[in-house]
Amino acid sequence: MDVTLRLAGPNDVPALETLIYESVSGLSERFYSPAQISGALANIFGVDTQLISDGTYYIAELDGQLAGSGGWSKRMTLFGGDQTKSAAPDRLLDPRTEAARIRAFYVRPQSARRGVATAILQACESAARDAGFTRIELVATLPGEPLYLARGYAKVEAMQLAIPDGEPLPAFRMIKIL
Repeated sequence: MDVTLRLAGPNDVPALETLIYESVSGLSERFYSPAQISGALANIFGVDTQLISDGTYYIAELDGQLAGSGGWSKRMTLFGGDQTKSAAPDRLLDPRTEAARIRAFYVRPQSARRGVATAILQACESAARDAGFTRIELVATLPGEPLYLARGYAKVEAMQLAIPDGEPLPAFRMIKIL
C-alpha cells in the first residue's frame, strides 16, 4: 500500500491528539510501564502547533485514513508538545552551524511496520536538506529507536526524560549527517 503525505493544518489537531494517544499507548507498552506512558502523555507527548504553523509537520495516510504523523523543525526545541513549552519564543536554528530536529513521530499501532514512519522521515530529511541543514538530530523513545538506527542515525547520548511526580522515560539523543 502506498503512503500518502500532506502537510498538517490547524484543523488536524483533534485527529492528531487521538493519534498521539493511540500511538503512545499501543506502541510503548512493551517498553515502558503504564505509569510512564500516562505521565509522558500528560507531560511530554502532544501536538506541537509550532510545527504545523511552520509548515514542517506531515500527516501520513494509508487508504485515505490517518496512519501517522511526524515532522522536522528549524527551531531550538528538541522534543515535546505544546504543554512542554515556555512562553518564550522558540528561536530559529542556524543551518550552517546547528542541526535540524526530527520531531513528534507517531504511528497508529495497526499501521506500524508498513512504511509510514519511513516515508515521513524521508520527507523530513529532504526538506531539512533543502533548507540548508547538513545535520539532523532527534530524541528517540525506546519504541522508535530501531527505526532511527535502521535509517542511519547514531546514538550520541542516553537520556532520561523527566516526568513530574513520576518515573523518568529512558530515551536517546541521536544524530545523522544529511
